[in-house]
Formats: sequence, structure tokens, C-alpha cells
Amino acid sequence: MKNSTCRSFRRVLCAGSLFLLAARISAEETGSSSTFPPPGEYLAEETYVGDGDVQRGPSKSVRDFDEHDSILQLVLTPRVKFGVLRLGLGWERFSFGFPHHAPLPSKLQAVNLIIGLDTQLSDSILIRVEAQPGVYNTGFGHLSDDFNLPFVIGGTYIYSPDLQIVLGVGVDVERKYPVVPAAGIRWKMAPQWVLDAVLPTPRLEYEINRGITLYAGANVKQTNFRVSDRFGDQHQIPRLNHAILSYSEIRTGGGLDWKISPIITATAEVGYQPYRNFDFYRADVRYHEDGGAPYGMISLHGAF
Repeated sequence: MKNSTCRSFRRVLCAGSLFLLAARISAEETGSSSTFPPPGEYLAEETYVGDGDVQRGPSKSVRDFDEHDSILQLVLTPRVKFGVLRLGLGWERFSFGFPHHAPLPSKLQAVNLIIGLDTQLSDSILIRVEAQPGVYNTGFGHLSDDFNLPFVIGGTYIYSPDLQIVLGVGVDVERKYPVVPAAGIRWKMAPQWVLDAVLPTPRLEYEINRGITLYAGANVKQTNFRVSDRFGDQHQIPRLNHAILSYSEIRTGGGLDWKISPIITATAEVGYQPYRNFDFYRADVRYHEDGGAPYGMISLHGAF
């Protein structure tokens, strides 16, 4: 049960995302250890999205812009008496190739701590609590004003070695709907097939061998950012000065996981982005997808 459950619990939701990747941990991790350096996990990921369009109303649109989404994350997971701590750093940056006049920020950036705990309530119930306090903005401006503290609380019920049920809730006071519940399952349907239906990255996996897994699925992302104090003035919309921008997108595609070594896995993925939304919801200014775009993603990740 350990290996299949650990693979199921390897991804963690980014702090401000709309949906929750609830507690994905193995029962073995709740022991105590004093190893140094402590174990941990890492992620380095780059996504390129081709030219797409967004529109606000019938006559206002931003067209033919591309996107880069870069992610770096390092989390140490030392074991303590009451569970497994999660202590680390995260960074994500969206860069958009907008034309000069576009009333949207060309960069969105999150720099945050990761502070959490995985613990075991019983043989069948595992819990994760995790906060990602940090700065969510368009660059290094008034950092204290751009601070946010989103967090998640989730649990996994291990019904059997082949079926786990995930429940949780994500909280972000800067979000239009501050509290968002989520649920999902991980079901090993056959020796080589796994349905990992847990947001934000639901997918169907087929294991070719112990080193290579094919998959098809989606990635649901949402994060809230503060724009600069003069952003609205620069675009003749004063109410957008220092406004909250909720950025969200959905990607659908397929890919391959290649386990290069016990601590290194490479992933390559291609697909289509059918949904993207820039929403200054407090100011009632919203740009929505007006034509999707293809994307490609590569990453290195693993645990040590």
C-alpha cells in the first residue's frame, strides 16, 4: 500500500488556487525521525501557452498574447512525534506577452513560505493542514500591502489499498468566495490503471512499467494577486489602483512521467487551454477567454 499511496499523495495545491489538493500522505510518514539533512520534496516546472485572446464585453479585447508559467518549490518534511512537518519555500510567476496598451498586468508573481503538518488520526484517516503565507503581486512593490495567508485543510480516508477518498477545504480571504470545499477519489482500477480524480490535477494514469507512466487529465489553477498602486491610473481605470486580480485557467492534456532515479522524475505534457479569466471582481472588471491556446509543459520533481 505504501508505494501506491505515496504516488497518489505527491502533489500539493499552490496556496491561492481555487481548488484543494487535500492531504496526500502515507501512513508510514507519521513516525518520528531525527535524520539530517531532513527528507523533502522539490518541483521545478515551466509551461508555455501559445497565442490566445481574452475579451471584456463586445468591443474590448486583448489578442494574440502568449504565456509563461514558471514554478519552483522546495519543501523539507522532517518527521516529529505527532506527524510530518512541511517547511519550505515556493515561487510562481506568470508572464504574458500583452501588447503595450493592454489594461492587464504583464507579470503576476507569488513568493511564499510553506508551513504545514501531515498527521494520522487513525489507521484509515490522514490529515493535512498547510498555509502558504507570502507576497502575491505584480512585482516587488509595497510588500506588506500585498501579503496574503491562504491555507488548506484536508483529509484522506483509506477505504482500501486500492481506494482512497479525499475531502478538504481551501480558505483565501482575498478570493471572491473565501471558502471552497473539494472532494475526490483515488482508485486503482486495475494493475496498470489508476483514476486520480482529485483537484487541482485530476487524471487517469496508465503505468507502462515501473519507470514510465502515461496520463491524461487537467490542471485547474487560480491565484489572487494585488496590482500596483498606480495600475488603474496608468490604464484610465482608477478603481483598479491596488486592486485584487483573481487569475484562473484550466489546462487539459496528456503527458508522460519518467522516473529517472529514485529521487528524480521528469514530466512532459502537451494539451489545450480552453479557459482563462482575469477578474478584478471587486471593481467589476473581467476579461474572459475568447479563443483557447495550445500549451506544453516540462518539469523535474521528486522526493529525497
